[in-house]
Amino acid sequence: MATFRLPGDPDPDPRQYLEVGWEFFGELCRGLAMRAAREFDPDLVVGIARTGVIPAGVVASVLRSELYTMTITRHESEGAHRERPRIFSEAPTRAAGRSVLIVDEVTSSGDTLRMAIAALRDVGAAEISTATCFKRTNGYEPDLYALETDDTLIFPWDRKIVIDDDLAVNPLYEGVVEE
Repeated sequence: MATFRLPGDPDPDPRQYLEVGWEFFGELCRGLAMRAAREFDPDLVVGIARTGVIPAGVVASVLRSELYTMTITRHESEGAHRERPRIFSEAPTRAAGRSVLIVDEVTSSGDTLRMAIAALRDVGAAEISTATCFKRTNGYEPDLYALETDDTLIFPWDRKIVIDDDLAVNPLYEGVVEE
């Protein structure tokens, strides 16, 4: 784990990067699961697809809970502002009358978590709590989170991606991470 500055960034306001390895990420998830067990004891875990499903899977496994997913995402086009997220799958009906932990990898505005909460209320969840690995400073505060940072996060599943049928450093992080 290291913090980096992109070449060419001005010195007074350098962009900061936090590279998150698999082992560190696993520890964050285990810590979230332990806090959830002590403070909330959920009946089931709902991971926000795509990348919130990864920590949700770890949390559900540690808790020995059922795992469900909801697809809530933003469609972005180049040069466009980030759109409000939209729900692309329904909340699991198995949440009715049960305590639910919503898990995502990071929260900033909280729009995604708020949409998931509303959808789970609509299907009759008895109690709802939220958990994220990372929270942005001055952003939405989930019920549980592991770390607060404003650094650009480089997750282990996003560090290298498939480009032209080969695994390559994600262009977003060229010059920041090593091959």
